[in-house]
Amino acid sequence: MISYLEMLSPESLLAKEAARGLEIRECRIPQYQLNRFLYHYVGAPWGWSDKLAWTDDRWQDYVENPMLRTWIGYLEGSPAGYFELQQQEEGNVEIAYFGLVEQFVGMGFGGYLLTQAIRSAWSWEGTRRVWVHTCTNDHPNALKNYQARGMQLYRTDA
Repeated sequence: MISYLEMLSPESLLAKEAARGLEIRECRIPQYQLNRFLYHYVGAPWGWSDKLAWTDDRWQDYVENPMLRTWIGYLEGSPAGYFELQQQEEGNVEIAYFGLVEQFVGMGFGGYLLTQAIRSAWSWEGTRRVWVHTCTNDHPNALKNYQARGMQLYRTDA
């Protein structure tokens, strides 16, 4: 099942402020190899497969699009998770990818990383709506985390 969630106002964010040592940095210089690595590294345990067959050129086009921005969360210098935001038409910003590296799951970083993803989406000029989708193949707490941050379910697909 796929669940679609949205937030229509930055005031709806129920922030988790405890970083617990997690430092989040935006990747301001697009490097498609890095995004491809993060996609595989974070997504493999959850069966992310939609981009596995992409060529280098397709990855490069995707990552170098000015409507895509990427952030990485680091713990003691090691990548612990990441998120990608994609600006879309009519003020929509999608949390296109979001996740933690498997060894950092369960350490309390998900809520803080998601808080930063939502804040970053709202800080993008012209944002009127932040949205995301998750599915039953994702971490069992993914949907709960989105809802705990104030995102509202607006659609489900079987």
